[in-house]
Amino acid sequence: MALGINYPVGPRLVFREGALDSIGELVKEYGGHSVLLVSDGGLIRAGHADRAAESLKRAKVDVHVFGKVRENPTTRDVAECVAEARLHEIDFIVGLGGGSSLDTAKGANFILTNGGTIADYRGFNKASRALLPFVAIPTTAGTGSECQCFALIADEFTHQKMACGDEQAYARVALLDPLLTLSLPWRVTANAGIDTVTHALESYVTSARTTVSQSFSRETWSLAESNLSTVLDEPTNIGARGRMLLASAYGGTAIAQSMLGAAHSAANPLTARFNLVHGQAVGIMLPHVIRFNCRDPQVLASYIELAVTTGLARRSDDPEQSLWALLTRIAELLDSARIPDGLRDCGVSRGRIPEMAAEAMREWTAGFNPVRLAVNDFSELYAAACESRRELFDLQPLVSRPVNT
Repeated sequence: MALGINYPVGPRLVFREGALDSIGELVKEYGGHSVLLVSDGGLIRAGHADRAAESLKRAKVDVHVFGKVRENPTTRDVAECVAEARLHEIDFIVGLGGGSSLDTAKGANFILTNGGTIADYRGFNKASRALLPFVAIPTTAGTGSECQCFALIADEFTHQKMACGDEQAYARVALLDPLLTLSLPWRVTANAGIDTVTHALESYVTSARTTVSQSFSRETWSLAESNLSTVLDEPTNIGARGRMLLASAYGGTAIAQSMLGAAHSAANPLTARFNLVHGQAVGIMLPHVIRFNCRDPQVLASYIELAVTTGLARRSDDPEQSLWALLTRIAELLDSARIPDGLRDCGVSRGRIPEMAAEAMREWTAGFNPVRLAVNDFSELYAAACESRRELFDLQPLVSRPVNT
């Protein structure tokens, strides 16, 4: 496909150590007087929500806290957040946390301003009235939700994820404070980092990619590839943590334009049916999806470009050698994050593959994968992922299968 430019107006980035303490000034700058602060219990216990509230109060801004966000938020979480907001006359929303908090905040914003249910906003630009101004403060270096205009909300009963996007849903400010990531458990840091890696590699090749989105994808990959292992080995390395936080934000910027692909489509049923953490699920699926996509010569060339960008390969190398180098580096990052070697290590039954494949095919990101998929393709991906990812390197050749048209 011919690449073009489609660059939306995203959030203003404020990036520095201790930036959280300026949230009150920022909200005042954008005209806020009464704020709903959306967060989770862990961040409240860590004291981060109190710090944000104190900054807001110093700026003479009223603060009302909703601190019940759950991982992988559902329609129930959004409804509870809306109910809390309606008890107060809020005119501004601040999301503090990982992607779950930010998505809950965005989802609640739709309903507070436009009514209805979250399902009414599935798709893009379904809001007819203005949304409240919103500031996003990520505490994980993973989802990139702070730079996206989509909220991913699961149906409470079917577990199907709904992507609800709107040009108005961009945060006015994405406030990036690497100090907030220091309190994360090692496991959360690892899974979030693998999510960022996956965002870089998927957004770079999707059917909706643009020249601008690819520039952000390349920078995401470069920052994550060179800093994730450092953060995991040296958890207090604030420089590396800051670079991972930037990688996450840049990845979110890329996704906002290019969307994602089959690794995310395949991951969602694993999360819904087997309670796999999102970072684990996308990490396990990623190498198999890359290999599947390499049946398209243009996509293979794009993966090789990423290998060259980070010095894993040279332009003069054989394509299979370059792909091998990229997959090897991905495997090293997955190992450093202690991502299970395959789905069989996660209690996933092969008997559930047909059910998961059908669900993955219905996921919205499947439509943006650069190589078109059918249900049987997802079945093959799941079957391959049940085995060790190291077996990828025993299967020859890596890149000679014909493209699926």
